[in-house]
Amino acid sequence: MVVGIIIGVIVVILIIIFIATYNGLVGLRNQVKNAWAQIDVQLKRRYDLIPNLVETVKGYAAHESGTFEAVTNARNMAQAGVNASPAERANLEGTLSSAISRLMVVAEAYPQLKANQNFLALQEELTSTENKISFSRQFYNDIVLRFNNKIQMFPSNIIAGMTGFKAGEFFEVKNEVEREPVKVNFTGNPPTTPDTK
Repeated sequence: MVVGIIIGVIVVILIIIFIATYNGLVGLRNQVKNAWAQIDVQLKRRYDLIPNLVETVKGYAAHESGTFEAVTNARNMAQAGVNASPAERANLEGTLSSAISRLMVVAEAYPQLKANQNFLALQEELTSTENKISFSRQFYNDIVLRFNNKIQMFPSNIIAGMTGFKAGEFFEVKNEVEREPVKVNFTGNPPTTPDTK
């Protein structure tokens, strides 16, 4: 009788642990999805700014068509990759960041453009968006780290394996140059390039 009660209590405790751990894993997985959605919102905002920025620069530097095409193509590829994995998406976004940096270098050569109010407002909005993307990416990666730790540590790794939880993928930029934020310099000095030593 006593043995049956002890076994029953142990079974109830194990069921409670299983439920609590499973619910914790589901909660973390949903936080990962939410954090990814926040990155997506900021990237869409960035995509919406780029055509206006290109058109404004084009008004002053129409002969820089190669740069404009590179930015437009990189934007279109990034937009087309909205359902790609975080690693593929980071690669596409890195290419877009490089193209935007080249566009800003072109803008440096045109003092009248640098004084244009529309361009200044777009540049301010782009800088703000880049900062929000960076923050969102950091927050997402932090949540993925917590989730991955949970599914890899004992005893939750047993429950994660039984219920099919898979490790989350970090949103990382691989190229060191692309890790640098878009540099915008309207002081008349040439833009600095990141030191990749």
